Amino acid sequence: MSHFVDVMLSLQWFFLLYFIVVNGGYLALNILSYLSLQRHIDIQFFEDLPKAYNNFKPPISLLVPAYNEASTIAASVRSLLQLTYHEFEIIVINDGSKDETMAELQREFDLAPFEEAYWHKLPTETINGIWRSTRYPNLRVIDKENGGKADSLNAGINASRYPLFCAIDADSVLQRNSLQLIVQPFIEDARTIAAGGTVRVVNGCEVSGGFLTSVGLPHKLLPRLQIVEYLRSFLFGRLGWSSFNAMLIISGAFGLFRKSSVIDAGGYRTDTVGEDMELVVRLHRLHRKQRIPYRIVFVPNPACWTEVPETVHVLKKQRIRWQRGLLESMQMNLGLFFNLHGGWAGWLAFPFTLLFEGLGPMIEIFGYAFMIAGFSIGVVSLPAFLAFTLLAIVLGILLSISSLMLEEMSFHLFPRPQQLVQLSLVSIIEHFGYRQLTLVWRIEGLLHWLFGTKGSWGAMPRSAQWQQHNT
Repeated sequence: MSHFVDVMLSLQWFFLLYFIVVNGGYLALNILSYLSLQRHIDIQFFEDLPKAYNNFKPPISLLVPAYNEASTIAASVRSLLQLTYHEFEIIVINDGSKDETMAELQREFDLAPFEEAYWHKLPTETINGIWRSTRYPNLRVIDKENGGKADSLNAGINASRYPLFCAIDADSVLQRNSLQLIVQPFIEDARTIAAGGTVRVVNGCEVSGGFLTSVGLPHKLLPRLQIVEYLRSFLFGRLGWSSFNAMLIISGAFGLFRKSSVIDAGGYRTDTVGEDMELVVRLHRLHRKQRIPYRIVFVPNPACWTEVPETVHVLKKQRIRWQRGLLESMQMNLGLFFNLHGGWAGWLAFPFTLLFEGLGPMIEIFGYAFMIAGFSIGVVSLPAFLAFTLLAIVLGILLSISSLMLEEMSFHLFPRPQQLVQLSLVSIIEHFGYRQLTLVWRIEGLLHWLFGTKGSWGAMPRSAQWQQHNT
C-alpha cells in the first residue's frame, strides 16, 4: 500500500512540475515577445520611404501552390497583383487539381501558353505546361502532375527568376504592404535566409477586390477558437523564439526565403506532410553544422489572412497532419538536437519543441485524467488538485488573454470593443473542452507518425464566404 501511495505522490509531482516548466517556458516567451515587439512596430516607417529607396529592395518571386482551390484562387491572385512592392512576379503552381482551378485561372487572367527555358535545379513531377497572363506580365501559371505541396513549391523555385521567394497558400489574402515589411530583415542583415509573417483568420471578415476591407468575427465558435490560437502562436510563440534566432517554424501560408540557401539545402522534402517546418529546421541544422552565419526571423507586422476549418472533421484532419509533420521534422533533423554548435536552436528550441509540442499532448492528457480521477477517489490531495488546475487552466487562460490584449495594443486589429469582449470569453472557453480535444487529435497525429501511417497534402474544403462582398 505504501508503494502505491509513493507512486501516486510521485505522479502528482511529475505532472505539477511538467506544467510548471511548460507554462514557465511560455511565460518567458511572452516576456521576450513583449520586449522585442516595439522594435518591429517601429520599422513600419519603411513603407513611407520615398520611391527612390525601392532600388534597395530585392525583387521577390511569389509562389502559390494550388490543389483544388477553384473557390478562392482568383481572389488570392488578384490580391497579390495589387501588392505595393516595386518588383515581383507571381507563379501559381496547379498541382494536378481535379476541380476547376486551372479553368478559373485561364478565365480570370487570360492565360496563354508560354515557352521558356526551365532550369531543373530541384526534381519535380512532370510539368505539363507553363502559361502566362496576357493581361498581367508578371503572372505565370505552371500546370503539373500531382506531387503534393512540397513538389509544387520546388517546381515554383525552378521557374522563379528572383533571389527571394515567398511561399503563400492559395487561399490566402495578403495586406498590400506585406512584402515591404517582411523583406526588411533581408535588407537590414545580409545573413538573413528566411523570415515568417503573421497569419490571421479571414473567416468572418470581408474581402473586396482581393483585399481585406473589414475585420470581423465568424459566427461559428470553432473558427473563433482558432483566432485565439493563432494570436497566441504567432505573436508570442514565434516572436519569442525569433528574438534569439531559434524559431523552428515558418508557416507555409506566408514565408520569405533566400532562394540560394533553400536550393543548397535541397529544396522542400516531399516525404513529409510538414514540409514548411522541416525546411526551416533543416536550414538551422545545415547552417549550424557548416558554421555559416545566418538568421531566421519572425516579423509580426506583415499579415496574411487565411481561411481556417469550420467543421470538426476538417479541423481534426488538419491538426493530425500538423502534429505528424512536427514530429517528422524533428526526426529528420535529429542532428540539430544538442549539437555542439547547435546554439539556442539546438540546445533549447529543439528539445523544448520535441518535449512540450511533440510528446507533450500525451503527457498532458494523461495528466488531466490522472489528476481528475485521483482527486475523485481521494489519492490526490485538494492542494495538489488546485495547484494543477491553476497551472493547467488558469495560467493558460491568462496567457491567451494577454496575447489578445498585446495584439490589440500593438496593431488595433479589432475595431469594436464587443469583439474584444467576445474573444476574451473565447480565451476562457477554449480551455474547457476544446484544448483537450485538440490534444487528443495531436496524440492521434503522434500515433500516425509512430506507426508510419501514410500522409498526403489534402484539400481543405473552403466556404469562401468572406468573398461574398467582393466587387
